[in-house]
Amino acid sequence: MKTDIPVQENAKQAFRFELFDFLYKYGTIITIFVLIAVFALANPAFIQSNNVINILRSISIVTIIAIGITISLTVNGFDLSVGSVASLSNAIVISMFVWFSQNTAVAIFSAIAAALVVGAFNSFMIVKLKIPDMLMTLATMFIIQGIALTYTKGSTISQNMVMADGTFATGTISPLFQKFGQVPWIIVIMLTIVVVVHIFLTYTKHGRFMYIIGGNAEAAKLSGIAVNKYKVAAYLFSALLAAIGGMVLASRIMTAEINAGTPYLMDSVAAAFIGFAVLGAGKPNAFGTFIGAVLIGILQNGLVMMSVPYYAMDIVKGLVLAFALGITYYKQK
Repeated sequence: MKTDIPVQENAKQAFRFELFDFLYKYGTIITIFVLIAVFALANPAFIQSNNVINILRSISIVTIIAIGITISLTVNGFDLSVGSVASLSNAIVISMFVWFSQNTAVAIFSAIAAALVVGAFNSFMIVKLKIPDMLMTLATMFIIQGIALTYTKGSTISQNMVMADGTFATGTISPLFQKFGQVPWIIVIMLTIVVVVHIFLTYTKHGRFMYIIGGNAEAAKLSGIAVNKYKVAAYLFSALLAAIGGMVLASRIMTAEINAGTPYLMDSVAAAFIGFAVLGAGKPNAFGTFIGAVLIGILQNGLVMMSVPYYAMDIVKGLVLAFALGITYYKQK
């Protein structure tokens, strides 16, 4: 009888471990299906096609920005400035149309160029001056917020707005640009970015190098990998995708609001970290980030349909992020 006790304890420990592994791999997906079932029972309109499309549209901007954060995470970095870059991109692209009557190509190029300057600035400060990524991008976040506010003079930019000299703005937003924020194009843009980044990170040499750098930068450097170049590329990609998110937002709301991209930061960070656990990846990945964004989108949409106050949603999102961080770092321990 005495020899059975250790065997039983080992069996219980193995069972608990396997249960944790199962929840780690499939917990997010199971949670999504449970939420769908609960919200559908509470309101059958939740699973109607119009609402499903509405959820996909609502998560598009979050997903695009979150994919940028995911890329910075692959090299063990972290970009907190993406929300501000999205705001700046939003302001620049709309102002190019409304203030300067430029065409779509010039407006988009201007917004992307400004974002890449921010990415290059982050890269230089982090890679060359060795400033911790989180502190540097936090500082950049405030700098870019200030630049965006100064550029717009703290006002909303829209068609037919009143200019400082009392005249009305004569520029218009091009019909082509307006389509980017509409269904199905906004969803197509999101899915295309997810697929392209997933293929890049998973199946290309450069993507694997980024994961190696994120795992052990010193070993990667000794192996001959150009660590600094890949880190620079990661922050440039992060800024580029934040700019695309800001432009899609501009196309959707057709105005440049003050700090319009800032609210997307928390959701994007949550989606990127939830993605660690999806299918047991244990690392930042584009598909997992998309699933994380879907989870957040379903939560938000379902809570709205259940008439939960908007200020209470941050509590739920914060708890989801805390849970995702907890399970991720427990697994990495």
